[in-house]
Amino acid sequence: MGEDRAGPVSDRTRILASIAAIALAAAAWLPALRLIFDPDPAEFFTERGVAPKARLLAERHLRLWRDPDLRRHEIERMRVRNAEWDFMGRSFFVWSLANLALREPSQAAECLDVMDAIIGETIRIEDEGGVHAFLMPYGRTARFVQSEPGEPPRSHFVDGEIALMLGMRRVVADREEYREPLRIRIDRIVTRMRKSPVLSGESYPNECWTFCNTLGLAALRVADVLDGTDHQGLIHDWIATAKERLVEPATGLLISAYTVSGQSIYGPEGSTIWMAAHCLALVDEAFAADQYARAKREIGRNVLGFAYAREWPPSCPGGIDVDSGIVIPVLGISASSSGLAFVAAATFDDRPFLEGLLASLSLGGFPIERDGTLAYASSNQVGDAVLLYAMTLGPIWQRVKERGRP
Repeated sequence: MGEDRAGPVSDRTRILASIAAIALAAAAWLPALRLIFDPDPAEFFTERGVAPKARLLAERHLRLWRDPDLRRHEIERMRVRNAEWDFMGRSFFVWSLANLALREPSQAAECLDVMDAIIGETIRIEDEGGVHAFLMPYGRTARFVQSEPGEPPRSHFVDGEIALMLGMRRVVADREEYREPLRIRIDRIVTRMRKSPVLSGESYPNECWTFCNTLGLAALRVADVLDGTDHQGLIHDWIATAKERLVEPATGLLISAYTVSGQSIYGPEGSTIWMAAHCLALVDEAFAADQYARAKREIGRNVLGFAYAREWPPSCPGGIDVDSGIVIPVLGISASSSGLAFVAAATFDDRPFLEGLLASLSLGGFPIERDGTLAYASSNQVGDAVLLYAMTLGPIWQRVKERGRP
């Protein structure tokens, strides 16, 4: 009897001792791990010019557009999973090139040539395949409620990102051929927004996304500066409406998706709110800063110097989908949210958060430097384009703000 009782106790003791040993070892080596993965922020971010890692990352994307076979392979690989990724990879790279052109004027001519090539091909694909060429399949399962009967469907997602491509290109160096295409896109955006009681355009049938609508606001602001139009009233009204009807009460964060009438579909999500804060910084800096601070508090995390972002606030859990990507259990690490957190942290010059994110990227991104290029093995073209945009942003927003002052 005594031996039988002693056996289990001894086993438990050994198990607990093992756990304690692992915990002590982790406490000892995790801080050391942070010392190992301690990248120099100046390699990635610089106030002027182009940081070395950003230059390598840009070169990888430039080679994709110089080599048709390489580009076709990369695009086909992404479109098998999600046509949106192809489209967003184009958008973020064009926006990055706009900032690169202003950061390094000696490279502006090449940047503009590649921007024109991407814009031209993107519009051609849309002309040939319609709006669904860049949407996920479920976009065909219902009717776009803001489209008039008999007219082709329009997506706020597609029109907004193409409008911002055209606008940023014209901010770098105006081009007359882009004036009318931008006006048409802006008119579509405004028309759809005014059809909604919450002043929002649908990206998918009866689905309005905060990501797309705040990006649309940025496109309106850019167009106003370029062409002397005035959409400030609509921008002001959208923000007032959003504060009243599109904010999740517990966190104060903008919800990520809602119907045309304003009914919530998905609560706050990291894959939306970081980019929304970046876009809002162009039209309402106070509201943008408030959303960034709330997002950092609710979904920003730092473990022993390694920063990351959750996809959902703990009080508003959601389900894994294409936008969220894979979410690591327990810690709740979201690659999608963490990637876009770079954009927001860079927008608000949050150096401590940026440095923690860079440490995590160096640890889990598996960077591959080869032949003067940089890519991340755990990412893809759109993910790397988002990182490049974060590393280069600043000049375009600054120029628009300066030109927009009375």
